[in-house]
Amino acid sequence: MPRTIFCEYEKRETEGLDFAPWPGELGQRVFASIGKAAWSAWLAHQTMLINENRLSPRDPKHRALLETEMQKFLFGDGAEKPAGYVPPESQG
Repeated sequence: MPRTIFCEYEKRETEGLDFAPWPGELGQRVFASIGKAAWSAWLAHQTMLINENRLSPRDPKHRALLETEMQKFLFGDGAEKPAGYVPPESQG
């Protein structure tokens, strides 16, 4: 049976994550109060940030930036898109 939590991002009861996706206290906070759909939304946003800003997850400064953006995205007022970002056109 899936674990149910109140998701702070979606503001509703939803299926929780299976494990803490980030190390430390922030990972435990995400595990306790962010659902699977919200985490997936963050991963898509993080991918866009990495690509648009040419970040390397191996660089400690870039990891710190991503952690700050994660907190804003999941627990704050939302994160902004990079300056000049143009979303890819839907293919159809």
